[in-house]
Amino acid sequence: MKKKIAFICVHNSCRSQIAEALGKHFMSDKYNFYSAGTETKPQINQDAVRLMEELYGIDMEKEQYSKTIDKIPTPDIAISMGCDVGCPFIGKAFDDNWNLPDPTGKTDDCFIEVIKQIELQVKSI
Repeated sequence: MKKKIAFICVHNSCRSQIAEALGKHFMSDKYNFYSAGTETKPQINQDAVRLMEELYGIDMEKEQYSKTIDKIPTPDIAISMGCDVGCPFIGKAFDDNWNLPDPTGKTDDCFIEVIKQIELQVKSI
């Protein structure tokens, strides 16, 4: 049985969604990937959606949406995206914290840098 990996951030609208999408894109043969937050947003960050489509041909809005931790299976591995906007409490310690800056509201170059960092981290799981 494949291990369940969850990427967690506060709003589940940007970094964690990117990580879920890249995990499924590159490593779905080894793990099941999820993302969640302690709060939700009405939609996934539209800059993230646009850039993931441009860079990888991934439509994040096809199967993903902003959701809270109680809406996903209990993960075997929980990874925090970074606590620069507050560290969510998920009922257990995080297995890792990637300390990624939140690119929301920043330039495409900032977004792409974070996306590429997430890709490297996902591939090293």
